[in-house]
Amino acid sequence: MPHNPAPATTSGWCQSLRRILPLAWPVTVGQMAVLAFSTVDTLLLARQGSTADLAALAIGAAAYITVFVGLMGVVMAIAPLAGRHFGAGRLHEAGEQLHQSAWLALALSVPGMALLGWPEPFLRLAQAPPELATKVSRYLMWLAIALPGALLFTAFRGFNIAISQPRAAMRLQLLGLALKLPLSAALVLGLSLGSALDLPPLGVTGCGMATAAAMWLQAVLAWHVLRHHPRYAAFGLQQGRLNPPRRAALLAQLRLGAPMGLAILVEVTGFTFMAIFIARLGNTAVAGHQITANLVAMLFMVSLGIANATAALVAQDIGAGQITRARALGWHGMVLGSLTALLMGGGVTLARQTVVGLYTHDAMVAAAALPLLVWALPFHTADAAQTVAAFVLRAWHLATWPLVVYALAVWGLGLGGGYVLAFDIGGVIPPALHGARGFWIAATAGLSAAAVAMAALLLWVHRHQAAQVTPNAAAQTPGR
Repeated sequence: MPHNPAPATTSGWCQSLRRILPLAWPVTVGQMAVLAFSTVDTLLLARQGSTADLAALAIGAAAYITVFVGLMGVVMAIAPLAGRHFGAGRLHEAGEQLHQSAWLALALSVPGMALLGWPEPFLRLAQAPPELATKVSRYLMWLAIALPGALLFTAFRGFNIAISQPRAAMRLQLLGLALKLPLSAALVLGLSLGSALDLPPLGVTGCGMATAAAMWLQAVLAWHVLRHHPRYAAFGLQQGRLNPPRRAALLAQLRLGAPMGLAILVEVTGFTFMAIFIARLGNTAVAGHQITANLVAMLFMVSLGIANATAALVAQDIGAGQITRARALGWHGMVLGSLTALLMGGGVTLARQTVVGLYTHDAMVAAAALPLLVWALPFHTADAAQTVAAFVLRAWHLATWPLVVYALAVWGLGLGGGYVLAFDIGGVIPPALHGARGFWIAATAGLSAAAVAMAALLLWVHRHQAAQVTPNAAAQTPGR
């Protein structure tokens, strides 16, 4: 396997697109497969007509994502680290980073499972009544079981993105979805095969059980692929066991991964906590938000694919000493992500009535979702721009300042501003901005501010930091 897939030094738009798109589309397809887990669950519960189960899914999914993404961000630091090693031709060092990421994933699973097993803080924030709280707790119990498998697979996925081999992870994510689809249908809706098998409908609990099975299938198959596929032989990944933990490598990943994880946690909780607060407005309001959030999340997978591809290629270029090309590629990826989001967000906004009709026939839930989808266009465009910029900054090993940006823009302006609008704090907010719509308006403003700040940070890095980076610095992780 060549260690540098693009040895030329050209940095024009066509060259950037030829590099980004082949790497972005498998990442996007794989992420869409993962998101389809939630989409399938949302559709099944909506068709079942259980507003309570749909509300439990919204609250439970918000709690799981809050826990998972923070831990995932730490594990995903393997991508910029291994990407630099790969670009510099240090294949064994890149493989060693995967060993250490696996240890980190297992260690982080322990506190993560504890948080999911005791969801009381999330239930109190949502002010969930006892019956709804019971449904959420049962759902999260199964997601706690899924968490170690999900984090181990995250390490595998990040490594394959770093070495420009995202199709390996994509195939396994599609296999996970192939198991999830029939298993969720059987467990959520029930299945009767006469006297041989009679499964009662389990509702949202069945969603969690199916997710746990699919996540562990992906993790086991990833381990098998690493051991037996010849592609990974040069990386030292076929001995059938993990190398011992190495303090220096683990600390390097933590120095970059901790601020990365916190930044992703702030960004995502700014979104997921919307569901928890909107749950205070009633089951119909949170069900409408869940449909809107799922649609926007589907659009975001394309932006995330572009962001992952761009960041991996920038890290490879830095490792190879191609600094000029790395700068150009970062900007091109940001523009590509923004334009794609603009087109897709506009399409969903125009077709929102038809799209919502695919989710539910409940007129009240549809009426709650439709006004929120008007904000899909500006929300998604701003989200795409800031996401690509943030990922590129991580390729330059800059992670702390993006964390500060997210805390101010997403939590402060977005979530805090949304709370003020939605619940009319102070009694001066116009009625048109009350409720779930207030959260979406404020979140759009927060993401727009984050996009401007991230672009400014990227410009500063290109002007002041790039000159200080050499191929020999690839293993350094300042996490500034």
